[in-house]
Amino acid sequence: MLLNADNLSKTYHLGKASIEVLRNARLVVEEGESVAIVGASGAGKSTLLHVLGGLDRPDSGDVTVAGNDVYGMNPARRTRLRATDIGFVFQSYHLMPEMDLLENVVLPAMALPDWLHGAGRANARARELLGAVGLADRASHLPMELSGGEQQRAALARALMNEPRLVLADEPTGNLDDATGDLVLELLLSLTRGEGHALVMVTHNHRVAERCDRVLQLTEGGIHPID
Repeated sequence: MLLNADNLSKTYHLGKASIEVLRNARLVVEEGESVAIVGASGAGKSTLLHVLGGLDRPDSGDVTVAGNDVYGMNPARRTRLRATDIGFVFQSYHLMPEMDLLENVVLPAMALPDWLHGAGRANARARELLGAVGLADRASHLPMELSGGEQQRAALARALMNEPRLVLADEPTGNLDDATGDLVLELLLSLTRGEGHALVMVTHNHRVAERCDRVLQLTEGGIHPID
């Protein structure tokens, strides 16, 4: 078992209103497995990913990644865990606009303790990943010089930079047309499977979800099999 989330609950308070997003949600993901979680807009899919990835503490419940209690460790250790074992792919790319593609892909390696000694290896790894997503010739380009599909492919390369055991993808094709989205999805699945990473992807698109090993549904705050 790589990821174990148990009894996750999360409520947001907006003025006098309370919005319960997660309610005793449970999820287990094995090494190398791909899992899609579908749900309507506003169901809490992004919140779930943020909780699983150590970005947003739940009100209650536990998350364990690679045997590490994510919310039982101090913030510095949690940051280190995210850098070494978790890769994120966001719907809106989140590339740094002032950095070229190579620098963007290398960025996660800069959070590692031996970054300065391993800079050469990191640059080589980044170039290899850019080649794998078909962007070898765009390494020196800024994000604004690329199409949305190219930016998402660069974001995928960045997510895989530190060879994470778990990749979390939030609507990775949501901002793309069908043809471009299919290309990004194929790369996401082939690269994570090829390198042995587990993948948890949230999406509202059932056609996209069905490409994963398992499809679950987030509804009424819980994660359930689809009948």
